[in-house]
Amino acid sequence: MPEILEIVMIVSFGASWPLNVAKSYRARTTRGKSLPFLLLVFFGYIAGIAAKLLNETYMSEFGQKWYVLCFYVLNLTMVGIDVALYFRNYRLDKAAAKPA
Repeated sequence: MPEILEIVMIVSFGASWPLNVAKSYRARTTRGKSLPFLLLVFFGYIAGIAAKLLNETYMSEFGQKWYVLCFYVLNLTMVGIDVALYFRNYRLDKAAAKPA
């Protein structure tokens, strides 16, 4: 049961990332985005993955519970894409601010 609740938590957190990535891609600006927030979430997912890999009980049952780690990796990937889009959009903002 704890694993199911953990999956519900991680899926709930991760459900908005694909929409957020699409919005960042279309917006082409960093307005309304916070790089410190994105990095904090990114490193939080890294810590969650590390916690799973260092948990002896989880690793001993990894064959049956590998899917839990997949949700962490999927969310980390989505946040990583959003971070990359932040830097792309930052460059676009700087280019738009230059006088013509």
